[in-house]
Amino acid sequence: MPTELYGFIFALINFLLLGLFYKVFGKTGMICWIGFATILANLQVVKTVELFGLIVTLGNVMYATTFLATDLLNEKHGKQTARTAVWLGFATLFISTVIMQFVVHFPPHSEDLAQEHLAFIFDFALRIAAGSLIAYLISNHLNVYIFAFFKRLFPKPSMLWLRNSASSFIGQAFDTLIFCSIAFLGVYSFDVWLEIAFTTYLMKFLVSLLGIPFIYWLRSIKPLELIK
Repeated sequence: MPTELYGFIFALINFLLLGLFYKVFGKTGMICWIGFATILANLQVVKTVELFGLIVTLGNVMYATTFLATDLLNEKHGKQTARTAVWLGFATLFISTVIMQFVVHFPPHSEDLAQEHLAFIFDFALRIAAGSLIAYLISNHLNVYIFAFFKRLFPKPSMLWLRNSASSFIGQAFDTLIFCSIAFLGVYSFDVWLEIAFTTYLMKFLVSLLGIPFIYWLRSIKPLELIK
C-alpha cells in the first residue's frame, strides 16, 4: 500500500476514534483524549517517513486531533473547559516524561531486552518533550483564545469551519516553529531541519483541512456519557 494512502486511512481512523470516544465518554472523554494523544504524538514523532517525496515525522495526525478536541470543547462546553483540557495535556506529558526517565535509569538485568530501546526512545524524547511542552502550552492556549475570539465575531453555527480553521492554522504554525526549533535545530542539518519544519506544518495544515467536516460531525454527536 502506498505510504500516502496509508497516511490518509490512518488520519480517518484517528478522527473516527475521536468521534467514538466523544460519543461514549462525552466531555470527560475529550479531556482524556487530549492527555493520551499528547503522549502518543511525542512517541510517534521519533519516526520519520517519506510522503510525496518529502521527509515527514509521524505524530502530526495524532497531535492535530488535540486541536480538534480542544475546539470541540470550546464550541460546546466553553473556553474554560478547553483551557482545563490544555493544562491536563501539559501535565500528562510532563509527568510521563519524568516517570519514564526514572524507568530508563534503573540498572537493567543482564537478560533484559527492553532497556536499549526504551533508552533510545525516551532519552531522545527529553529534547522532544521539552520542545513539545513549551510549544504545546503556547500554541494550544493560543488556539483556545483565537477560537473564542472568532466565536464572538462569528457566532453562527455555520461559521464553525472558520473558527476551527483560523485557530488551528495559526496555533499549529506557532507550535511547529517552536517545537522544531527546540527539538531538531542542531540535531539535523539546517536543510533537513527546514524540510522537517515545512513538512510538519504542511501535514498539520492538510490534516486540519481534513478535520473540518469532522468538527461538524463531532458537534452533532449527543454523548452517551456512560461515565457519570
